[in-house]
Amino acid sequence: MMANIEASAALRVENARMIDGTGAEPLPNAVIVADESGRIQYAGPAASAPPRVPGVQVVDAGGRTVLPGFFDCHVHLGLPDDKQNFLIARLVEDPLLTSLRSTQVLKKTLDSGVTTARDLCGLPVAFRTAIEQGVIEGPRLHVAITSLSHTGGHGDSMLPSGLAPFTDGALTPFSDACTLVDTVDEARVATRRLLRDGADVIKVHATGGMASRGDDPDDEGLTEEEIAAVIDEARRHRGRPVAAHAQGLAGIRAAVRGGVTSIEHGYAIDAECVDLLGERGGFLVPTLSTLYLGVDKKKMSEWHYQKRMRWASITKENIAAAIARKAPIALGTDSPVAPFGESLKELTFLVDLGMAPMDAIIAGTRSSARLLGLADDLGTLEKGKLADLIVCSGDPLGDITVLGDAANVVLVAQQGVIRKNLLSHDAVTTPIASA
Repeated sequence: MMANIEASAALRVENARMIDGTGAEPLPNAVIVADESGRIQYAGPAASAPPRVPGVQVVDAGGRTVLPGFFDCHVHLGLPDDKQNFLIARLVEDPLLTSLRSTQVLKKTLDSGVTTARDLCGLPVAFRTAIEQGVIEGPRLHVAITSLSHTGGHGDSMLPSGLAPFTDGALTPFSDACTLVDTVDEARVATRRLLRDGADVIKVHATGGMASRGDDPDDEGLTEEEIAAVIDEARRHRGRPVAAHAQGLAGIRAAVRGGVTSIEHGYAIDAECVDLLGERGGFLVPTLSTLYLGVDKKKMSEWHYQKRMRWASITKENIAAAIARKAPIALGTDSPVAPFGESLKELTFLVDLGMAPMDAIIAGTRSSARLLGLADDLGTLEKGKLADLIVCSGDPLGDITVLGDAANVVLVAQQGVIRKNLLSHDAVTTPIASA
């Protein structure tokens, strides 16, 4: 499902070093030209570029690197980012204030270089619509609305007090973060309701997790039969994708065999699952930011910290092996487990575990576009694609960390519309027709 942005604009980027997202070698002195619909009409060497057209905004990149707009395929943009006050915020904060905070998070994410994001529970459909219609600025959104878990599973937020702040609509400012399903029929009906409500993707919990006290990543979540029912309903409705929270091996196997579109986290993934995932056209979204940025003993319960530390080496070993095996990988961070606005630090962590910088860039652009079914329009800088692009200072192939600092992302455009510009006034001009 293509999520268009309301505004579009003609744009020309000159004097750029282009990394186009296809894996081709960087092209020095490149020019990118987009028409008034925000579609790229030319992306190539300056020597062959069409002439400037009066009235079209021109960006002089000053020799900086231009890349496709990036994706973050696993975020929770409607959840509070203050871990210590997470529960309190969900219980006592005015829902309108929560909404306003989310608009700030969306803009921060866009400014970091992420022009498209997939929210895997907690954010209402209205935010997607508001961005599409130009009411607010943020990444294009695909939303799951809520996730599906079994009673006592990773998504069950029942507290000792009897309150369930994330699975009880009366207490949740936004959409319920999780819907509990315990039979095949309940899984099927819940999926139908989500599709009715406008979900772009269905998220299931195939295993336990880190932040849930009563379970462990090795615990299995929904059964294979329940997952199969979800996938069947998604298939019957224009082939909607299904994303599986899956950390332990048993649950990963069940999800992959069931035919999910993506394995989220995949901390214990093995060679067999990597191969089967690739054969079935699925993707691994390893969310390494949760490991590298999401561990702070001072802000975590002891049980949560110990669980994270126990899985740290397991995760690094298995994801490194998956990278070496050429697993199909897309970029995701699980923010706010990792801080909002730092999505592109995930590229550094992929490289740290053995991925080549160019391959990490492809994971965050072309591969992520394929996962979201948007590869016809996004993910690379090629003729016919939408002009979602960023300009960054530094050489990300020589030092991938430059992309992880939003200050180095000096310009962000969506469909030709400039959303962020840190370049000098003279670097962005609009030629006028001669008298």
